[in-house]
Amino acid sequence: MRAIIWSIRLLLFFLLFGFAIKNDHLATLNFYFGGQWQLPLVFVILLSFAAGALLGVTATLASLIRLRREISRLRRQLERAERDRSDSPAPAPAGDSRLSTS
Repeated sequence: MRAIIWSIRLLLFFLLFGFAIKNDHLATLNFYFGGQWQLPLVFVILLSFAAGALLGVTATLASLIRLRREISRLRRQLERAERDRSDSPAPAPAGDSRLSTS
């Protein structure tokens, strides 16, 4: 199994390496106020991918924090309910004739 995973990693590395070699042309990025930046195309693609991944992680971070807070609140509520249940006396059985009003 380990050999299969390493062969897949090696294949992926060579595919990405070949992609980088085929896209080594310079790309010009034009910024505001006449600024320019020339980079190989593969770096532009890599930077765009990294920026998108970072943006996606930060977009989900707020909901992740909110969900973790809700989970901890619900755990505390469950512990409190279990503690109250164990502290309270057991209820009378339902078939007790002393409580019926016949």
